[in-house]
Amino acid sequence: MAKKKYYVVWVGKKPGIYSSWADCQAQTNHFDKAKFKSFESREQAEKAYRDGWQHHWGKGKVNKTTNGPSNRKTTSSRPSDVTSEKIDYNSISVDVGTRGNPGPVEYQGVDTRTGEVIFSYGPISKGTNNLGEFLAIVHALAYLKKIGSNKTVYTDSRNAMIWLEKKAVSTTLKRDESTAEIWELIDRAHDWLRHNTYENKVLKWETKKWGEIKADYGRK
Repeated sequence: MAKKKYYVVWVGKKPGIYSSWADCQAQTNHFDKAKFKSFESREQAEKAYRDGWQHHWGKGKVNKTTNGPSNRKTTSSRPSDVTSEKIDYNSISVDVGTRGNPGPVEYQGVDTRTGEVIFSYGPISKGTNNLGEFLAIVHALAYLKKIGSNKTVYTDSRNAMIWLEKKAVSTTLKRDESTAEIWELIDRAHDWLRHNTYENKVLKWETKKWGEIKADYGRK
C-alpha cells in the first residue's frame, strides 16, 4: 500500500495542509506562482508550514553546492538533464498512472498552467511505469508537431528522457501475449522518432522544488 502523504500549500487559493493530492491541486491549479510540497508525515508538514516556504521551496539534493565550482562538473550536457529554475507554463506536462509495475498502464498530458487534460490513453493491459512515461512524451511531441506548437514537454521520468534521446527503450519487460499491446505502441513510438524531428524542449519536472507534476494521477 502506498504511503500516505501530506501536502503543504504555502502560496495558493487557501494556504494550509491537505491530506490528498486532489485537495492540494484544488488550491494550486490556476494560481500563478503557487508554492506547495509533499511530506511523509503530518508532523513534518506542520513544521514545514510553520517554517514558511523560504525554508523548504527548492531544497533538495540537486541544489547542494557545498563543493564549489567543481560541483558543476557532475552535470551532464545531455538534453535529458536540462532543467530550469522556473516552470515554463507554456507547456504540456505528462505522467503515468499504474496499478502494479508491471501492470495496467494509462497516461495523460495536461496543460501545465490550467491542469486541463489535453490527451489521455489507456488503460493498457500490461506495461511498466517508465514505458508509459516514454509513450506519453512521444504522444505529446507528435501532438504538438501536428498542431505546429513549440511548447515545452515536462516529465518526471529521467529514464524515459534518456530513452527519448536514444530513440529506443531499454526494459526487461518481455514480449509475449500479455504485453503485445504496449509493445505495439512502443514500436510505433520508435518509428515516429526515427521519421520525425522536433524543436520542443523536453524537460525534467523538478518534483522536490515544484511539487507533484500537474499530470499526476494522485496514486502515490
